[in-house]
Amino acid sequence: MEHAKKVAVLVYEQVDALDVTGPFDVFAVGSNWGQDFHVYTVALSSTEPIRTISGLTIVPDYTSSECPQPDILIVPGGWGSRKEMHNERLTRWIRETSERAAFTLSVCTGSLLLAKAGLLEGMRATTNRRAMDLLLGAASPSTTVVEHVRYVDNGTLITSAGVTAGIDAALHLLAKLHDEARAIDTASKLEHDWRRESSPH
Repeated sequence: MEHAKKVAVLVYEQVDALDVTGPFDVFAVGSNWGQDFHVYTVALSSTEPIRTISGLTIVPDYTSSECPQPDILIVPGGWGSRKEMHNERLTRWIRETSERAAFTLSVCTGSLLLAKAGLLEGMRATTNRRAMDLLLGAASPSTTVVEHVRYVDNGTLITSAGVTAGIDAALHLLAKLHDEARAIDTASKLEHDWRRESSPH
């Protein structure tokens, strides 16, 4: 566990449950019994239960001020992202945490939070197909918004399309960190048909 990479999954009110649990399970199941990844949830300022869009409640493991600095930051989307993208304290934390992390991965409209955090400048990015206009409005003119892909990999920053695409993007990152065999095995354990449609560099 001491050498396990730390994976922080952000949670906030009205986050999408599957945006959180999909990538969470990819790294938890692909962790080689906890040896390679330590996965935890983090909320901005409280460990009180947060309610997802679907009504599921999640109790965060840490607040932003006390959570271990992650190697991988996962920023999920959901209806709440439309409000939280204007939360400057949260977007500042995302920017500062991402700058110290090895990788940042957004799921669905989590890309809106990355845009407001200033992390998509000069990048290629995608989001939920029903939120492309929101990303175009939130992102810098230097950001290239990519449609019709499951995820876009900029190297250390990955954005995915909606909901289940976050599982595909997390499997892609798992393959980058280990190998494709690990990702394929993890997808098999999750009984997930891994779709590897990404945007070319």
